[in-house]
Amino acid sequence: MADLKTMRNIGGEMARKLAAVGVRTPEELAEAGAKDAFFRLKTLYPGVCLVHLYALEGAVRGVDFHELPPEVKADLKEFSDALKEKGGPPG
Repeated sequence: MADLKTMRNIGGEMARKLAAVGVRTPEELAEAGAKDAFFRLKTLYPGVCLVHLYALEGAVRGVDFHELPPEVKADLKEFSDALKEKGGPPG
């Protein structure tokens, strides 16, 4: 089984938190997607922030989070803001 820490942007602490919400492998993160994984994290760890969401998306895409295209960052920010405003997933 592959280790989440082999993915870009994922260190020991993020891997531990992801495992706590049921995401234990790179395949599980890719299947869940960054938004779902972030929503799960936010539920258990309310202090996670937008940078964590960027890191997750970068991990799924295999790029450093600061290399995400501006339109992707804008979409992720909108998702994160909606979680803050509504207390749940957007839509």
